[in-house]
Amino acid sequence: MNSSPLSRPGLVIVDKPAGLTSHDVVGKLRRIFGTKKVGHAGTLDPMATGVLVLGIERGTKFLAHLVTTEKSYAATIRLGAATSTDDAEGELLSTADASGLTDAAIAGAVAQLTGDIMQVPASVSAIKLGGKRAHELVREGKEVAIPARPVTVHRFDILARRTAQPWVDLDVEVDCSSGTYIRSLARDLGAMLGTGGHLTALRRTSVGAFGLDRAKTLEELQEAPELSMTLDEALAASFPVLKVTQAEAEALAMGKWMEPRGLRGVHAAVTEEGLAVALVKEKGKRLSTTFVARPSTL
Repeated sequence: MNSSPLSRPGLVIVDKPAGLTSHDVVGKLRRIFGTKKVGHAGTLDPMATGVLVLGIERGTKFLAHLVTTEKSYAATIRLGAATSTDDAEGELLSTADASGLTDAAIAGAVAQLTGDIMQVPASVSAIKLGGKRAHELVREGKEVAIPARPVTVHRFDILARRTAQPWVDLDVEVDCSSGTYIRSLARDLGAMLGTGGHLTALRRTSVGAFGLDRAKTLEELQEAPELSMTLDEALAASFPVLKVTQAEAEALAMGKWMEPRGLRGVHAAVTEEGLAVALVKEKGKRLSTTFVARPSTL
């Protein structure tokens, strides 16, 4: 494996600016880090800012194991108008005076959108339907019907309310499962209250263990290209750690399985020296790898 600091595998946490797609950020990091092996874990809409987790080199293969992580957002929801995209960039579909809404009515609707719910993703989402992404079908003028799917909203807090007739703007914070659309929460909140609703601002504050405290702007990375986390640090931060011996590490590096140890869920197998070897999971009478960070073939 190349020992150059810029070619080491790991993760980069970017504070994405508004106006760029997640793919735009991938392109910029490919140039900054001098490698084609860059990928991201979970898209952020162009209008959104905040945490975007990207993998560098072998870190890209690790990203697939982060898809179930919890995410947190800070957002502003405008009640009183519905749009075609469920955010401020879409066409206005309807308006209603929301200034008379009581705090109790809003809190009641928020409560119904908290916990395990069924959610219909926005029609302009990146979900694939028949091989094409929903937003591509919308641009082609086609009708898009995305089925509702289960998501979990762990926390949906209203931090502030601002009323400027006919609108009501709510500053909110949301902790949710991966796959939850905040713009859909805004749409559904407005629909429940009979006023329509859409998102006017969105900032992702964390993805699993990766928060804004580790994030860097593209300008900072351009000035000083460096990983936010090595692959060793990323595995240990994302999963419970299982300490393994050197002999066990060598076996796991070859994809061999070990005797079960009564573990629940995925663990990061880490040597006493702090080197992450693999992600492992028990199934039946085997403790086997689900991802090998340091395969013996490297």
